[in-house]
Amino acid sequence: MNDLFIVNRREFIKKVSLIGGSAAALASMPWLKVLAESDTKSPSDKVRLALIGMGDRGKLLTQHIESFSSIINAELVAICDDYEPNLKAGIELTKGKAKTFTDYRKLLEEKNIDAIIIATPLHEHAHMTIESFNSGRHVFCEKAMARTMDDTKLMYDAHRSSGKILQVGHQRMFNPVYLDAVKKIHAGDIGQVTQIRAYWHRNNDWRRPVPSPELERKINWRHYEEYSAGLLTELASHQIQVANWIMKEPPVSVMGTGSINFWKDGREVYDNIAMIFSYPDGTQFIYDSVTSNKHYGCEEQIMGNKGSMELETNKIFSENPPQAPAILQLINDIEKDVFDTIPIGGASWVPETAVQYKGNFISENYKMDEVKLQLEAFVKYIRKGKAPEILSIEGYNSSIWTMLAEQAIKSGEKLTLPDKYKV
Repeated sequence: MNDLFIVNRREFIKKVSLIGGSAAALASMPWLKVLAESDTKSPSDKVRLALIGMGDRGKLLTQHIESFSSIINAELVAICDDYEPNLKAGIELTKGKAKTFTDYRKLLEEKNIDAIIIATPLHEHAHMTIESFNSGRHVFCEKAMARTMDDTKLMYDAHRSSGKILQVGHQRMFNPVYLDAVKKIHAGDIGQVTQIRAYWHRNNDWRRPVPSPELERKINWRHYEEYSAGLLTELASHQIQVANWIMKEPPVSVMGTGSINFWKDGREVYDNIAMIFSYPDGTQFIYDSVTSNKHYGCEEQIMGNKGSMELETNKIFSENPPQAPAILQLINDIEKDVFDTIPIGGASWVPETAVQYKGNFISENYKMDEVKLQLEAFVKYIRKGKAPEILSIEGYNSSIWTMLAEQAIKSGEKLTLPDKYKV
């Protein structure tokens, strides 16, 4: 294992232990406590995991599990994929130690498996998760939960009736920067949150090489509505979860727009989207995503009356920044004098530009890998046989509002959530 990860992990867990003494922190982030608890190392306490889906995400999760299995006493005992190149890659990553399957139903027949990790294309999530619960296993499912609102609700209901853990892959809930940021936001450090803006911009076609034409939809499934909602489910669902976490509740309405305005390559999902989510207190969450320009990258901007935060870049800005250096202040004064001197018939306003202030860091813990922390927590929850329900709720609300946003874009209407989907 990477030595830097071990050091950072140790420091982070020490910090979590201190947080554990705060009732307020645990009330808003109860999923953290398990990370600070001592772990049992006896062979009889080994957690046996199986992973379905050995694509890019599945391979990353496999690498993480293999890298820290000795620390948390877990083992990846089985892997499954119905695409031979992916399965071969999984065999290499596990050094042939994991049992292999091409049919997930055969994997579920195995006896010595405690939990299932699902990293398949989105449209496969619901039935695989429900069948895993029916087989008596806990489930870690990558986001978004499912392709439709009905399937998302079925997954959540199956989790509740089974009594098994459902953890959804929203790793920002384990990111040290986000944890510190949300704690500070809820403590009032930036005042009342009055707007949230987020975006995720890329400049690529999201297309993967296809060895033969009949594999197009299997490999490039993110391009087709049957399997994915594109930018909504693959990217926006993460940031919707962050907004809900900050606001401590889901939205009350959503409206939006989207189109295919650049990648004219036969795809069915939008290559650009823009949405506005409204929350009960009147706060708006404004979101956009494009695939034809990467200049602005990915960010969540949280704005309050006392300050702002940019979570991806780990920065906090006060509304009353430190005094500018003398020469910059002189220039600002000169410009102010120019604009304040209003001749008859001249301009009656002073243009407002962004404050040129670099801010401060939100958190010193910005080198941790939140995916590893999330998987570690999942293993510890399995030992306990339960996990804080807020993890499932956050995953559910993010997924359900992602799907509702898709409907709002297609209908051109402002939509609210039907009662049957509220949990």
